[in-house]
Amino acid sequence: MPIRLIIVDDHPVVRDGLRGIFTDDEFEVVGEAGDGFEALAVVERTNPDIVLTDLRMPRMKGAELIRRLREQAPDVRVLVLTTFDDDVDVLPAIEEGATGYLLKDTPRAELRRAVQAAARGETVLSPSVAGVLTQKLRAPRQQPLSRRELEVLSLISRGATNRDVAKRLFITEATVKTHLLHIFAKLEVNDRAAAVAAAYETGLLRPGADS
Repeated sequence: MPIRLIIVDDHPVVRDGLRGIFTDDEFEVVGEAGDGFEALAVVERTNPDIVLTDLRMPRMKGAELIRRLREQAPDVRVLVLTTFDDDVDVLPAIEEGATGYLLKDTPRAELRRAVQAAARGETVLSPSVAGVLTQKLRAPRQQPLSRRELEVLSLISRGATNRDVAKRLFITEATVKTHLLHIFAKLEVNDRAAAVAAAYETGLLRPGADS
């Protein structure tokens, strides 16, 4: 049985070129779309094996399309084909569930093999994209809090109230509340206790350390 795929790209000339690559007995292009919303409708109508999609298109980001496809058609594999290989594009696409990520300078034969591999559920990455992911995994964890936010959190961890913190650091209580909101957002927590626990868990605070 041929691999059924749809082609999603906002440039008609690109779609035409890709259609030519996949027009034979091994593949069947069952539809195409110019943006994410069209793609969702085409997928629902044609039930393809593979969605070959660009990332930067009008009306819907590529990562959002991948997320929606995971919900709407979880059995469909998504293979990204784009010109962008920076972490701003790569990481969201991979995190949302893309099976593969290739660049548009990929040779014809390699692209065909990638679609076949993706149809088998194999992960396919261009060398530059694999490099981006490796760099991300190897990168040391950045300290998410500023020095002042660490001071605030350190005092909070020792039982200080907002008023206590304000007096100790010579700032207003409103400023303390603002720092706490920033701390909650950066640590992805909802309250003071969770912030303190997260700070100890990640090493931002150490038991017995002074502010």
